[in-house]
Amino acid sequence: ACFGVIWVGWSWAAVWTAVILYLVRMFAITGFYHRYFSHRSFKTSRGLQLLFAILGNASVQRGPLWWAAHHRYHHINSDKNGEIHSPKQDGFWWSHMFWFKNQKNFTLRSELIKDFIKYPELRFIDRFDILVPFVFACSLFIFGIWLEAAVPELGTNGQQMVIWGFCISTVILFHTTCTTNSLAHIFGQQPFPTQDDSKNNFLVAILTLGEGWHNNHHAFPNSAKFSLKPWEID
Repeated sequence: ACFGVIWVGWSWAAVWTAVILYLVRMFAITGFYHRYFSHRSFKTSRGLQLLFAILGNASVQRGPLWWAAHHRYHHINSDKNGEIHSPKQDGFWWSHMFWFKNQKNFTLRSELIKDFIKYPELRFIDRFDILVPFVFACSLFIFGIWLEAAVPELGTNGQQMVIWGFCISTVILFHTTCTTNSLAHIFGQQPFPTQDDSKNNFLVAILTLGEGWHNNHHAFPNSAKFSLKPWEID
């Protein structure tokens, strides 16, 4: 769908929409899907929990329960036999994206997410995980139509907003998220002996709002901070 840009073209309004939605949804993934749902690194209200579950689901990386349960499994088996996305075990491309497309990984590992599965709203998002992305894409189309009528000098329209704000932004978001599984287990520094191949990768950290400090994370998985100072380490 990203090749639709050939027909819809571009505008600064569409490009900035894509950038902003990338950043907002990346924060939802890294701050909530990862640090909150997967590791419970901090506490928040049920309302904010639901809001960021919805924003995270808008990233088209499935529901928060599915995502968090698979990530917890990753930490249990990191780079060992049974790991679901390890470049050491199955190669770069499997760790980067093909594990995600394998039918055996579609199932929710409910036994690993008992603390959050009690919330019916989270179970609903997980069961109908295509609903939020569909509404999100439709909303962008309507927003683009409104901009075309209200502010025609921006040079955008509904189709352009969908291609840039949803398709291009989402695909880039997906691949940058996946670099944590692939690149950050191959390239970088390993200051902490974590018994796996997790590494700190500056480029991945920039793209993912901090996730590239991956060896730090595997050494201290329950920390809400990405980079750690020597005096913060016990």
